[in-house]
Amino acid sequence: MSGLRLRQVCLADAALEPAVADLRAIFAVEVGVRDYHVDIYGLSNAVLPFGADFIEIVAPAADDTAVGRFLQRGDARGAYMAIFQCDDPERRQDRAERLGVRTPHVIDRPDYRNVQLHPKDGRATILEFARSAGEDDDWWPAGPDWRQYADADDAHARIAGLEIASPDPEGLAAHWAAILDVAVERCGTAPTLVIGGRTLSFTEGVPERVAALSVAVADPEKALAIARARGRLVRAGRFALAGVDFHPVAHDLRRPHEGEAAA
Repeated sequence: MSGLRLRQVCLADAALEPAVADLRAIFAVEVGVRDYHVDIYGLSNAVLPFGADFIEIVAPAADDTAVGRFLQRGDARGAYMAIFQCDDPERRQDRAERLGVRTPHVIDRPDYRNVQLHPKDGRATILEFARSAGEDDDWWPAGPDWRQYADADDAHARIAGLEIASPDPEGLAAHWAAILDVAVERCGTAPTLVIGGRTLSFTEGVPERVAALSVAVADPEKALAIARARGRLVRAGRFALAGVDFHPVAHDLRRPHEGEAAA
């Protein structure tokens, strides 16, 4: 592949199955794989394809896990992890370290390499760079059979972007731009990063976190109505699930599709 692609967003919830069931119902998605090598971290999980990208929900299956400690932050915890697919995680690891960002964990397999940045250095969430062997859409964390659970229809639910809250949105945007090796742009007054057609917007807020996940759908009002019917609190066109606000937005089919070059 070329460029950089936001391939997977990982969320954490103490109650895995209710969160998964609500995502399936609200966005008409299916679970592509469970427990694909995450049990070694004391976790259970579900990975759901949103087109050819993924939202993962993890829950602690053992005491004293990193996810368990993350959940102690409460409802304002934000997203646990954002994984960017690229063909050069080694170069990006070197760049991050030259910026003073530690890389405490690396997965090095013949079919997958993943470089994890330290959340205190990267800020807001755990950022990861990963290369998966095979064709552009192959993605080792989703297992070998995820395509049979994915909907290739352009109008199906897709990850559209992230909203990152910070008491210093300008500073955090510049910091992530340096780490991700992209330019800061602007959407109105908000600093943004555009990566493969997906927008990362930085807004004023505390604590610092990935606060919202935008999902492009054919009918945002229908998605919100289903969320409301399933007991999710809907406010200002959003509903809370697994530590973030989900923001259903109308599809912009002019956006680049999965696998296209990043901005």
